Amino acid sequence: MSASEVLAYYTQPGPLSDAGAHREALLAVPGDLPSILTAVQGVLVHQALTHLYGFELAEARRETAHLRAADRILGQILDDDARPLADPREPQHRLACTCRTFTLVTVAALRAHGVPARARCGFLHYAPGTDWYIDHWVAEHWDGERWVLSDAQMDPVQVKEFGLDFDPADVPRDRFVVAGQAWSAYRAGELDADKCGLPGIPGESGPWWIAGNLIRDVAALSNMELLPWDGWGRMPEPEDEIGTDLVALLDELAAVTADPDTAADVRSRYEADERLRVPERVRNHLHQAYETVIPVD
Repeated sequence: MSASEVLAYYTQPGPLSDAGAHREALLAVPGDLPSILTAVQGVLVHQALTHLYGFELAEARRETAHLRAADRILGQILDDDARPLADPREPQHRLACTCRTFTLVTVAALRAHGVPARARCGFLHYAPGTDWYIDHWVAEHWDGERWVLSDAQMDPVQVKEFGLDFDPADVPRDRFVVAGQAWSAYRAGELDADKCGLPGIPGESGPWWIAGNLIRDVAALSNMELLPWDGWGRMPEPEDEIGTDLVALLDELAAVTADPDTAADVRSRYEADERLRVPERVRNHLHQAYETVIPVD
């Protein structure tokens, strides 16, 4: 794929980043990155960090984190509050979600404004007080010269809480490590896989977690941005041995996806390989059930 074809591909919405009937609501947000990030931060709140904003989240409100498609996410936001998306809601009235939702809505907004953008799955390395690489998603957009990582979740409250020493609109690539980069570093003995995942939760880290995120990143680079807890294809379970064949596949995928300038090359491989391709139904591990990725109304 030529460079112009890559940029054109990432300007078009995918099945989950399509704003649908709410595209005009995204277009009403100014199209520059700071305005988009501010708008996204004004309508979403991370379900695990509501204490930073002075409230505790009711358990029932956590279900909105399971919304996969941008049109449904935006529809829920606007059903709750019909004001323009650029009008910030009070934190307790924002849609509860995860980093993946912040990323998806940012990607949808950038694409609506004609900016090439895509979601990236990997690990943040800027949580205070820990040397862990924590499961995370960020947006990646083309600024005319290079692919730039932006952490849409990091509003001023979290910038202060995390003690960030960089602009979250331009995250250094050693502070957010895409999954392919993490896999290659693990294979080279440069990264402890047992510190990749979710700290403080037994069993929620390890090579299997890096492998799962690499397959999620491959899907996202192919415009299929699944939930962080969705499973399909050749993703290993915690108890699975990652055998020779899977290691070879992951090595190959990591070599392509770690470099933002070649990451789009993985798309043809994704489309041809059922071990990678997102099926009609995936397993939502939190719901412990198989669910349709793109439900029909």
